[in-house]
Order: sequence, then structure tokens, then C-alpha cells
Amino acid sequence: MAGERLKQALRTYRRRYLKADRKRRSGLLDEFCVMTGYHRKYAITLLNRADDDAGDKPPRRRGPTYSRQALRVIERVWKAAGYPWAERLKAMLPTWAPWLGPIPPDVLREAFSISARQIDRRLASKKRRIKRRLYGRTKPGTLLRREIPVKTHSWDVAEPGSAEVDLVSHSGPSASGEFAWSLNVTDVHLGWCETRAVLGRGQEGVVAALDGIRRSLPFALRAIDSDNGSEFINHHLLAYCRRRAIQFTRGRPYKKDDNAHVEQKNWTHVRRIFGWERYDSPEVVAAMNELYEGDLRLMMNLFQASVKLAERRRVGSRLTRRYEAARTPLDRLADHYSGKALPDEAQALLALREGLNPFELAQRIERRLDAIERVRSRRPEPRRRAAARRPAPLLPPPGGRAALETAHAR
Repeated sequence: MAGERLKQALRTYRRRYLKADRKRRSGLLDEFCVMTGYHRKYAITLLNRADDDAGDKPPRRRGPTYSRQALRVIERVWKAAGYPWAERLKAMLPTWAPWLGPIPPDVLREAFSISARQIDRRLASKKRRIKRRLYGRTKPGTLLRREIPVKTHSWDVAEPGSAEVDLVSHSGPSASGEFAWSLNVTDVHLGWCETRAVLGRGQEGVVAALDGIRRSLPFALRAIDSDNGSEFINHHLLAYCRRRAIQFTRGRPYKKDDNAHVEQKNWTHVRRIFGWERYDSPEVVAAMNELYEGDLRLMMNLFQASVKLAERRRVGSRLTRRYEAARTPLDRLADHYSGKALPDEAQALLALREGLNPFELAQRIERRLDAIERVRSRRPEPRRRAAARRPAPLLPPPGGRAALETAHAR
């Protein structure tokens, strides 16, 4: 009986609510919420229904739209491509589809029509298994800070050649001794990324790796921006940039957002590939460079799509970002030279992609990673440093970790 009275009251209030003006609607809504105990937002939903019987009908459940075959196609590309997020994965499907083998056309059309948001929902349970955290071990440099200017503005470039650089450590559980580092160079305009491994953070080794990357780029390197680590803020790199007419700037100390482009690539191009294990032998570094200069370079720049920020607008306290459609760095490079003579290196890469199977490329990368792991596992990892004789205080002294390390040293 109470249910019938509630339905009748709902019909009565709905008719009055739909005919009332805005001021009167607020009063009716208050009365209805007091009488029923409904949340205000739920009450608005009920009163805005034009059909008097809409409240009596059971909610309509939408069944699955996409077949299991289409979802298996998407998951197959997702795994082979290294688990890219949905916007990138959707843009990569047409490039990878010709190498999937005999797939019915209706299944391919279904896979292409699924939205990025729906892909996220379908892959959500599997994504939780691959999440990890990233820690850095770089130390700030103090030399030449006055000679290397701080970049105080956001990147606003319309051509390739302006890049951010960073080092990623492969020290494992202990930072003692000499171990490998990955030098990451990311072009801001294209999203093109090149990586080299170096043993130690020696200044000459970093400059030599950067020079090798500069020679392999399909465009001229015009500017680099780094953090304040001593591996970059030194005379060797400054002199090298001046000889090559490369603009050299640095970010603000302790502001990782100043190098956001390369920080993101540190995960997708280094950490996700090699993890947090220790690599500390010349043999391992040589094997890493074979992978960086060969198959991994082709996979990331020819077949892996990435998104690019197109516009950032602030209205009051709200910041809105709009992104361009996901595309591969090679496609962006070809578009940049649209209507112009395409460089020989870019033409060769486009021709190479036409005949290169991305699934076989992904398998070769896995085999190379297995070989690197076998070489790495032959060397025992160093033990962690022994604890200090004095017990650590429960709270760090003023000054944070640096002051705590000074206190222990004393």
C-alpha cells in the first residue's frame, strides 16, 4: 500500500514539477525529498521523466555489444605492443591489423569501432597486474649553472629537433659500484625517442652516447633540455653543444614537470622493458645497446602510437587539456614534411615499416630480453650497504634526507 501511495505521489509531483518555473521547482523538489527521503539528485532524475509509468518499468540493461573474437584481437595487439593505454591502442589497430593473419572482416570492423573508453573497461582487470613504481638516483650538479640557462617557458615548437634528455639508473637493490644507465632523448614535437645504455655516469660516456643518438635521428638535433644532474651540467656536454650549434637549457631544480616528455618515456621505453634489476657489466650494456639501436627503436617509433597535448586552457580554477589523435612518431614526421622533400632517412623508415611484421618484431624483442637476462644473471648482485652503527632516529632531523645522511656520517 505504501508503494502505491509513493507511486501516486511521484506522478502528482512530476506533473507539477514539469509545468513549474525554476523558482517553484526548487520548492517542489524540497517537499518531495522530505516526503520520500530520496537524495536530491535522484529525485531530480525521477521528476524529469516525462512518462508517468517510467518509474514502474525495470531499468534497461544493455547487453554486450562486442564479440569475444573482437576483444581477443584487441588483447592480442595490446600484449604484443607492450600494453599501451587505450587511446594509443585504438590508433595502432589499423597499422597492426594486416599482420594479424586471417581475421573475418566483420570481426575487424567490430574491433576498429570499439571506443577507447570501452577498451579501458575490458582490459581493466589485466592492467592491475603490471603497475609498478619508479624511483630515481640522480644527484644535482653545481657547476656551470650560470652558463646554462633555465627554460622558464613551456615547449612551443612546430618542427622536430627540440628534445629533452634524462638518465635512468639500473642499479637494482644497491647503488654501490658502477652500473648501467639508460640515456633517454625524446623529441617534443614528434614524440620520437632514442635510448642508449652507458656504464656509469661519466661525462665523456654520456656525451658519446648523445652523439650516437644525434647521428641516428632522422632529423637535425637543434636543442636539448636536461635536469640539473652533474652528468649533464658539465664542461664536456656544454662544449659539445656549442660545437654542434645545439641550444642547451636546463629545468628548474626539483621540478620534474619541466621535463615531463622524457619522464613519461622513462617508463614506457626503459622501466617497462628492463624493470628495476641491476645491470653492471660491459657485456650487458653492449646487449642493451643492440636492442636500443635495433628492434626496440623500430617498435617504439614506427609502430607505437602516442598522444600529444594540443591545447591547455584555464577557466577560473579549472584546467582543461585537449589532445591530438594518437599517432606514431614516424607518421608525425611524414606529416611535417607534407608537400616538401622527405629526407632519405624518413623514406627508408616508411618503406621498412611496410614490410615489417610488428608481431615478429615483438617476439624478437622478447628473445633479446631473455638473452640479456641470462647474461645479467651470471653475475651476483652486490649486497646492500651495511646499516650504520648508530640507530636511525624515529624522525628525520631538520633538512630532510640530506641532513639525516650527514648526521649518520658524523
